Amino acid sequence: MTTTNLKNSSRYIAVTLLEKIDKDQSFSNLLLTEAVKKNQLSDKDRGLLTELVYGVIQNKLLLDYQLEPFLARPDKVDNWVKQLLRLSLYQMTQLDKVPAHAIVNEAVRIAKARGHKGIAGFVNGVLRNIDRQGVRSPEKIQDTVLNLSITYSFPVWIIELLIDEVGIDETEKIVQSLSQRAKVSLRVNVKKKTMDEVISQLNKEGYQVRHSAIARDGLICENGLPVNTELFKEGIITIQDESSMLVAEAMQIKPDDQILDACAAPGGKTTHMATYLDHAEGSVTALDLNKNKLKKVRENAERLDVSPLIETQQMDARKVGETFDNNSFDKILVDAPCSGLGLMKRKPDIRYQKTIDDIYALQKVQGDILNSVAPLLKRGGRLIYSTCTITVKENNEVIEAFLRNHTDFEIEPVSTHKNTVNLSEKGFVNLYPHYFDTDGFFIASLIKK
Repeated sequence: MTTTNLKNSSRYIAVTLLEKIDKDQSFSNLLLTEAVKKNQLSDKDRGLLTELVYGVIQNKLLLDYQLEPFLARPDKVDNWVKQLLRLSLYQMTQLDKVPAHAIVNEAVRIAKARGHKGIAGFVNGVLRNIDRQGVRSPEKIQDTVLNLSITYSFPVWIIELLIDEVGIDETEKIVQSLSQRAKVSLRVNVKKKTMDEVISQLNKEGYQVRHSAIARDGLICENGLPVNTELFKEGIITIQDESSMLVAEAMQIKPDDQILDACAAPGGKTTHMATYLDHAEGSVTALDLNKNKLKKVRENAERLDVSPLIETQQMDARKVGETFDNNSFDKILVDAPCSGLGLMKRKPDIRYQKTIDDIYALQKVQGDILNSVAPLLKRGGRLIYSTCTITVKENNEVIEAFLRNHTDFEIEPVSTHKNTVNLSEKGFVNLYPHYFDTDGFFIASLIKK
């Protein structure tokens, strides 16, 4: 393989992306999308690149634990070399399609291309020692928190927080589930085509799909990503996780509702809510702090043919009282900024980019947004609070604090069409990822008395 071909290979690109993710805290999903476009990768190479990048990130702490005995001075190893060793070890221990000697040879070629013969010799020595001796297992770690942390590659603080909130058994189920790959979920605009029509058309194009177990408008695609289909281009289907689809269901929207979406980007829930409205009477006012993200909302609305129903405004949701009158909206959605820990199947790097201090800081932001939008809701109106995280501190505790200060609001049980999601004692949706193999999600429904 020539140097040029090597630099265009999935493994070489993976090392570069992993280095950037580690050093710059870049989001893996965005970098992968850019890399696929830039390098014009085939479907096979794109699949391998995604597998390698996500696999290394999802197993980083375990890989480092296994590498440690073979590195005399781990702190002296250059970042890109460490990524190359992690990548190679991941292939050797968790992928079985390529023999070890081929993995080692490829790693040595990459080391020579990016570094020099000395680094190539170091990489060769480490990997051949691993191949001869094997790696240690975290099963022998006696400390429960550290065992779970290394086994599933989650920082200790996340393990400790989850154990405190839901117990050891549930914690292990959660992190085990979040270590798997996300399913491809499709939302169908049933106003344009029936579920059966969409399923039939996708089947004809070679896609295997089934109904979502929890979302009325949801389908699960078992193979591929149908973004190049006519159904996608015509706005009949879009990519959205099942858990996220429950938000529009919980809103119980009427055709003439005036809805405020306080934190709208990128617009999945915004456009879903719009499908329930009448073009002549209903509307969604979609806010976001980020101008570029609002552009994405408008693009999604255009493709999904609901743009006449949506008005976007760049605004900090904590300052809505400066623009809108009290009692202006029938329904309000606060899909709050959060740690995103429920998204770790599709964004595995989040676990290394957040700290417990972030959780407490987000708690305040979430509470401030709720306090700000509350006066804008009409009497008898519905306020939905949702997050894509699994921490009680960002979910239950935020709602409980809000209710202590707003006695004119009361909890109602969250409404979902299929009623397959069990509600908490207080009527919340605490949707942990292992329940239905979805993102981790939270929904609370409040009525203004």
